Amino acid sequence: MDLLLLNKMTRAELLSKVVSAEAERSRLDALKLRGVALLADSSAGSIRSVIGELAFALSMTKSSAGKLITVARDVTRRLPGVLGLMEAGKLDYGKAAQVSSALSWLSDDMVGAVDAILVERLVGKDPRGVRRCANKLAAQVDPEGLERRAAQKRAARRVTLTHQDAGSARLSVEGPAEKCAAAYTRIDRLARKLSVSDRSRTLEQLRADVMMDLCLSGTDGIQERAEIFVYIDYLTLAGVREDPGFLAGHGPIPAATARDIAAGSHSVLRRLITDPATGQPTDLGRSRYRPNKALDEFVRVRDQECRAPGCTRPAQVCQLDHTEDWAAKEGETNENNLASLCQDDHKLKDEPGWRYALGGDATLTVTTPTGDRYSTKLEPLHEPRYTDEQPPPGSVGKHAA
Repeated sequence: MDLLLLNKMTRAELLSKVVSAEAERSRLDALKLRGVALLADSSAGSIRSVIGELAFALSMTKSSAGKLITVARDVTRRLPGVLGLMEAGKLDYGKAAQVSSALSWLSDDMVGAVDAILVERLVGKDPRGVRRCANKLAAQVDPEGLERRAAQKRAARRVTLTHQDAGSARLSVEGPAEKCAAAYTRIDRLARKLSVSDRSRTLEQLRADVMMDLCLSGTDGIQERAEIFVYIDYLTLAGVREDPGFLAGHGPIPAATARDIAAGSHSVLRRLITDPATGQPTDLGRSRYRPNKALDEFVRVRDQECRAPGCTRPAQVCQLDHTEDWAAKEGETNENNLASLCQDDHKLKDEPGWRYALGGDATLTVTTPTGDRYSTKLEPLHEPRYTDEQPPPGSVGKHAA
């Protein structure tokens, strides 16, 4: 629709147009789910291969691609009522995914019974209400299954780290509700006690700081040191410049934050030499390590993160892999044939039809079974810095005729 027409609409007309657009998106979501389900079913390769192709094609994480396939198969095979609501423009993908997850542990017969009821109850509910409704019906049709699911959820307790931006991240724990509630109560109690004498921090800040102190205090007697890669140029480290630093697996961090990390009592500084014209690493000070570890360390520092498109797992937790088979390269093991790949992407590389190639500038090109190509190029550690002796490509030097 022409933007000029939108500008002439009343508030009521604009709201109606927004609702219509949302309904159309729901119909397109249904079409996408049908297509994804057919794509997954028609593939001759493994589901890992399908997930990889879908993730690259839609520029999403493999986790999201896997979830999309799961929801697509579930909705198109077991939830005809939910699919019908989507095709009628009354339920979007996010709400359909909530239903799929809530009913995932039910048998097909039980899902069919719940689906028929949900058709009459989901329209008009927000995502949280949709999930609550589906959970309630699932518990009613299979109370014994609910007990099994509760046991499985408790067994699947875990801690997750989610990187955000501007030097922040979220650390969260999933576990038994009563223990999580007890832990929060303890954190809150300590934070409130501190707030009596500490007016410089808000209660939310105090809770966060208390939790971090409890995790990092070392009261368990374990003195393990975690390794993280933080990149900061020398002039910024010295305070002459304020260029952002880079935390592998996270992204840019403020110069002051990078300096604070570098000044830490347990921090170890390593000299990294870069090409001034490209910002790419060319060498790494190796006096700390035996020669047989030098290549391993250089490749990880150069790559910063998993080299697969869209993956940001830090290189220090990745595996180094020959981009071309070791035998095909006649035994060559050097920086021109090694790349950092996380465990999932390492396994994907070994799937039939997948080809990986590392260029001379360390650009990794991935070719999928359908012939599509995706490339990842290393981000420079700093902007190109040209000199009279080394001018930008295509330009002439200061003393050129």
